[in-house]
Parts: sequence; structure tokens; C-alpha cells
Amino acid sequence: MTSHVHLVPTLAGAAAGSEVVVEGAEAHHAVAVRRIAVGEELVLTDGAGAWARCEVAATGKQRLVATVLELEGTPEPSPVLEVVQALPKGDRGELAVEVLTEIGVARVVPWAAARSVAVWRGERAAKSLAKWRATAREAAKQARRAWHPQVDELASTDQVTAHLAAAPLALVLHEEATASLAEALDGGVPERVVLVVGPEGGLAPEELAAFEAAGARSVRLGTEVLRTSTAGLAAASAVLSRTGRWG
Repeated sequence: MTSHVHLVPTLAGAAAGSEVVVEGAEAHHAVAVRRIAVGEELVLTDGAGAWARCEVAATGKQRLVATVLELEGTPEPSPVLEVVQALPKGDRGELAVEVLTEIGVARVVPWAAARSVAVWRGERAAKSLAKWRATAREAAKQARRAWHPQVDELASTDQVTAHLAAAPLALVLHEEATASLAEALDGGVPERVVLVVGPEGGLAPEELAAFEAAGARSVRLGTEVLRTSTAGLAAASAVLSRTGRWG
């Protein structure tokens, strides 16, 4: 059976034969929920490239001690793929984060688009962001990712525009675009790509104009109009299929 993966704050200083202590909710999940016992193997990662195969040496209430059997470092995947995700309604935001994480996206930027149905303010904003981050964390462990994605604070349109201006390639998904995503990738995939996924109500004309003025290109995926929660997955898959990551 494949060993379970658990996240630790750091694996700095760890080496074969050394012990790593896992505490809090992560240890509780391993011991009380998954019922991992002494002598069993599990994998620990810091979400920043370090990956350790370990044997459980001791367990306790919200505490687990693991002996490192093997430690390796994994280079960050290249190219880096980022998605600016307009806030969807209901729980579709968590769905989008989950599938984007599973596919290997490095960064998700929640965006308060003009036509977003969902609104993040005050306590709701904090809770919603926490849900997105928890979803990314659990999906990354499930997908056995050594590098976990970053989920940013909620961004405004101005902040997204600045983000796109700094990207080697920024693509805005838009059903009325004349160029296809495939055509935009004909010149190759640079070291960093940012995809923008609009809300259920579509992009406002002023948003599209601002993004294009910042150097982003509007592209379409095909004749079908996808949901905002799945469009990023489809576009990210198309980009990754042009890279060595899926070679």
C-alpha cells in the first residue's frame, strides 16, 4: 500500500537516521484518523521540495515521532503555472483549487472580479481564504506533491493587472477571443505562465481592456463555454501538454 503523506513545517537538518516530530492537527490526523501505528511507514514533506520516507517510532495525543529512512530534494517543477481564479459561487471555489492543485499549478490567486457572484468581506473573507488554503494543502498531499501551491490573499483587478504585466506569458480565457489557446502556445511555453479565469458572469469589458493593456493575450479554449470552476483545469492541462512536465 502507498504510504500516507503528511505535511511538516520544515525538514531542515533532517537526515537518514534522524527523528522528526509531527505535532498538532497533522499528527492527530495520522494517529487518530488514519490510525498509523509504530513500525509503519509514512512520507513527510515540507511542501517546498523536501520529501522524507520515514518509519513511525512513537505516537501520542497529537504527537508523532518518525525516524527518517530516506530523504530527497525535488526540484521545483518547470515551467511554473499560475492561475488567477475569479471567485465562483458556492463551493465551486474549493473545487477549482482542488483540481488545479492536483494537476500541478504552483500558485492560485483569488480574484474579486466585477461580475463575481461571491463576495469576500470581513470574517467571510478570512474563512473563505482559509478553506481555499486547506483544500490546496489536502489536495497536494493526496497528489503526493513535494511542492505545494501558494494560495494568495484576495486580489483586486488592479493587483491582477500588475501581476499579469510581470509575467512572461499571460493568457486570459475569453469565449469571444479570436485566437485559440493552442495558437498562443505555438511559440513555446516560457518558464512562467499565468492564466486568468473569469467569473460566472464573464469578464467586464474594462477588466479585459486593462489586462490586454498590461500585455495579456485573450484566448479561447474551443466552442464550448466551461464553468469557471473547470476552465482553469482545462487550460492548465493544455499548457502542460506542451511541456516536458507531461512529456
